[in-house]
Amino acid sequence: MGLVLSLQGGMAVGKTTMLEYLKIHAPYLNICFEDNSVVIEEVRKMNPDRSRFDDFVEVQRLWINSAICRFMEAKKHEVTVMDFGPEEIEFYTFAYPVSIKAEWRVDKALSKELRILRECQPDRILFLEASEDTLKKHNENDHKRKRHTFDYYISKMLPLKKTWFRTMDNVDYLCIDGMETEEMGEEVLKWVRKCMRKKGIIIKKEIIKS
Repeated sequence: MGLVLSLQGGMAVGKTTMLEYLKIHAPYLNICFEDNSVVIEEVRKMNPDRSRFDDFVEVQRLWINSAICRFMEAKKHEVTVMDFGPEEIEFYTFAYPVSIKAEWRVDKALSKELRILRECQPDRILFLEASEDTLKKHNENDHKRKRHTFDYYISKMLPLKKTWFRTMDNVDYLCIDGMETEEMGEEVLKWVRKCMRKKGIIIKKEIIKS
């Protein structure tokens, strides 16, 4: 089974940009972009009310099952780098109720799904840290995406996310404040190569630099 790595961080931090960089500069990697179109369409048909426990559970069940399938596909490759791995879905499943001050027992309602999801964890996670100003600047300069929940995410979800990931033992951190895309990409690729070396993976197409 292959090595699975995941890029994490706040909304607009540059995860997709980094995967695009890796796709060009490290073509031996399997790059797994976050594609939620199928789940989003299913959720749209449901027309859920996320302030209701039952609706939230059904929506998260879709996301969890999708994340599991995505992870299992990633494991078929020698080295995969993901934009948000299954760890993101687990985080959101517990953090969203907290963000709206709802005392929901999602752990009980989704116990079976969460058990499987927790078996689908990346080997290492790189958390791209950035100040609020940096994230806002990235968001304003990104004309490809409209992030309608950006303000809510920054104020409510991101603080919870930072706390959540600090408890995990497979997370590395990279502060990207002040970095240009090229510098940021070089640091991310350096991290990927380090993870590969630790697993004893050598790509014949390229000499892995220190």
